[in-house]
Amino acid sequence: SPEQAHRLVGRFEWIYTPKHASWLNMAELEFSALQRQCLHRRIPSLERLRSEVEAWVAARSRAAITLNWQFSTQDARRTLGRHYETIRIN
Repeated sequence: SPEQAHRLVGRFEWIYTPKHASWLNMAELEFSALQRQCLHRRIPSLERLRSEVEAWVAARSRAAITLNWQFSTQDARRTLGRHYETIRIN
């Protein structure tokens, strides 16, 4: 029920996945950066490729590279609100 869902909501970390292809666009941006920054040249072996990609991922993680996601919770409520039941809290 909506009331039970409201009670449980605090137990979860919500990570919103866009309804359409926006999540795919974000993944494509990462692959594009990988290609431009790491794979833009001939790599002679699979072992070297693995090593190069792992180094690129580690450097990107250390730099804390993030994407600026623009779809806020308020936007989600406004856009998708008609799909959810109303929660009544007494």
